Amino acid sequence: MPSETPIRILIADDHPIVLQGLCVLVGQQPGMTVVAEAKNGREAVELFSTHQPDVALLDLQMPELTGLEALQSIKSEFPQARIIILTTYDTDEDIYRALKAGAKAYLLKDAPIAQLVSAIHTVHSGQKYIAVEVGAKLATRMEGPQLSDRERQVLIHLVKGMSNQQISKALSISDATVKFHVNNILSKMGVSDRTQAVIEALKRGLASLK
Repeated sequence: MPSETPIRILIADDHPIVLQGLCVLVGQQPGMTVVAEAKNGREAVELFSTHQPDVALLDLQMPELTGLEALQSIKSEFPQARIIILTTYDTDEDIYRALKAGAKAYLLKDAPIAQLVSAIHTVHSGQKYIAVEVGAKLATRMEGPQLSDRERQVLIHLVKGMSNQQISKALSISDATVKFHVNNILSKMGVSDRTQAVIEALKRGLASLK
């Protein structure tokens, strides 16, 4: 049930049409009011500090600061901040990192407005909101063998199409060490070659082509 005092909401998205649409949709809901609109991650952090809303909706991919970086910055100053990540990205790694950083919910932009409204109320009440499809991906991420920091670095270079020798030079480690890490990566990811590892890394959000 909507509370007597409207839930004060900050919305951050770098796409003007999406931002305007979200502000209209959320602002029309009973018991909700949009108190701030941010066009990038840095602005989201500044406006959160100024308005200290009850709930913030952050896009994941934004200029200046990403949604994840903005989330981390806000949480460092306001540990009790209630933040929902709203994005088009649903890779295992994106979901895992956002929730680990303190997001209370992770929703896709194509979610029904009723689901978004429910998530806002749930998060405002102090609880987490995990949609079924998000929970399934998160479970997959948590259940699989975890790559070490060095293995992640090697994997990122694999995605860039670098050879073992090039990775060795870039990371200042021996060719044998690179080969050892590559074998571990293939084993942990359950794939048989470098190409499959790259495809799986992109699918899971462990690396990008940027």
